[in-house]
Amino acid sequence: MSAEKVTLNDKAAEFADTLTDLTRGVLGQGSPRFSALNVGDRIRVAPLAADGRSMRIPVKIDGEQCISLHVQHFCCWDGPSKYLAADRADVHVYFEGVQDPLFRYEYLRHSQTPPGAHLQVHAHRDEMAYLLRLAEKKKGRPAAKMRKRKLPRLSEMHLPVGGHRLRPALEDVLLLLIREFAIDVADDWEGVLDRHLRQWRVVQLKSAVRDAHESAADALREMGYSVEPPKGMEPQQKDSRLYWP
Repeated sequence: MSAEKVTLNDKAAEFADTLTDLTRGVLGQGSPRFSALNVGDRIRVAPLAADGRSMRIPVKIDGEQCISLHVQHFCCWDGPSKYLAADRADVHVYFEGVQDPLFRYEYLRHSQTPPGAHLQVHAHRDEMAYLLRLAEKKKGRPAAKMRKRKLPRLSEMHLPVGGHRLRPALEDVLLLLIREFAIDVADDWEGVLDRHLRQWRVVQLKSAVRDAHESAADALREMGYSVEPPKGMEPQQKDSRLYWP
């Protein structure tokens, strides 16, 4: 294995430790540990059983397991092969004993249609089904992707959630579960969640700055900073992931 691959493995292992620290710090020390598994050109980061299968993270309400989380990331290098990037990320929330998830946050690094970062809600409303059927007839949605002879479902809608750089993270999903469902949490969950949220937002901010460095420099100059571009700096790209849906 090349030195580059070893470095990617190391970075993915650090990310796995970060996710373990987050979930155990919020949900308790009984949460399964995240591991990093090399699957070729990507590293899979998830709670993994001995046979490599993904394990769900149990979530309790008043001591009873009512919810479980399926969380996995497929990690790769970013464009310059300098920073760890997510090629794909899944956070699915399940009601215990039910096969279909309640909702799922997903991210696809190379996708614009559907949006790279999106939310899918597994529910049903007659009005939404009617609108989706109209869209199918008018080709408001690619007809080839609609299942024939089957009513459209709300879960087939990909709801945009901030694009590639401003998308939600696992921290946001945990916060949603705490606020809306009053799940059981560890004593210092607020401190842990706040620390991880701040780290995630800063990482994403830096990624956005690299995409729009000229705009970032302009904002800093407006604040009174002295900012000059280094020699040979490439101009800001108009099609960077910051602008992708």
